Amino acid sequence: MPSGALGNPDYLAPVNAPDLRVMIVDDEPLGRERLRNFLSRESGLTFVGEATNGEEAVKLIRKLAPDLVFLDIQMPGLTGFGVLEHLGADVPPAVIFCTAHDEFALQAFEVHAVDYLLKPFDRERFQTALQRAGERLRTTQRDELSAKLAAVLQQLQPAAPNALDRISVKTNGRVIFINVPEIDWVGSADNYVELHVGTHSHLIRDTLTKMEQQLPPEKFVRISRTAIVNVDRVQELQPLFHGEYSITLKTGAKLTLSRSHRDQLARLGVQ
Repeated sequence: MPSGALGNPDYLAPVNAPDLRVMIVDDEPLGRERLRNFLSRESGLTFVGEATNGEEAVKLIRKLAPDLVFLDIQMPGLTGFGVLEHLGADVPPAVIFCTAHDEFALQAFEVHAVDYLLKPFDRERFQTALQRAGERLRTTQRDELSAKLAAVLQQLQPAAPNALDRISVKTNGRVIFINVPEIDWVGSADNYVELHVGTHSHLIRDTLTKMEQQLPPEKFVRISRTAIVNVDRVQELQPLFHGEYSITLKTGAKLTLSRSHRDQLARLGVQ
């Protein structure tokens, strides 16, 4: 497996950043070989590793912390979308999807300004995606990039099931049930989500994106990459710098609404 700086001194790198750490995720050997070949002909990049399935990808991305991942969508077991859901707050700063999806999916990528490569792709199309990813890394905040990925996931994932009325939690050999309206807010914690109910918190194995899909949308609002809040528990909002807001709950807990989620202010009652 090639590693270290991949360069061609005669080629001007499309990414104006030294040692951009790049990783490949694809279950097809030929797909990985093609990407390695294209990467080896670019400068300003460091190839840090590759994964052959979704489960391996989650572990390696967390371990290697790449700046950019070429992520195959259609993999057996955990798909590319599943990888992003499992990563939660550990999603890389930039992702280029490698896909054979239909036109509907491609429109979703384009509308939300997320890079993709439609298989089979040539070197010219690869360079274009690489250049776009580099530009967005330079000019876009990480929260904004994460919000774009979340928007694509929400649009392309299957329709959400009916909203939950209560959630079961295993604790100390027992199963307790939490009524959804009693939840103050939900946060991500690696491969788990943490339900905050009054002075108590409960961990369940799930992703924040999936939890968001199951909670009643008229009552629960995603305010950042790592938090969902119950609008009935919000007591105060205070503007911060750069478009962010401080949210104080009735319990006294303080959360931050990121600027990439400012479009949710109306759902919190801000006109």
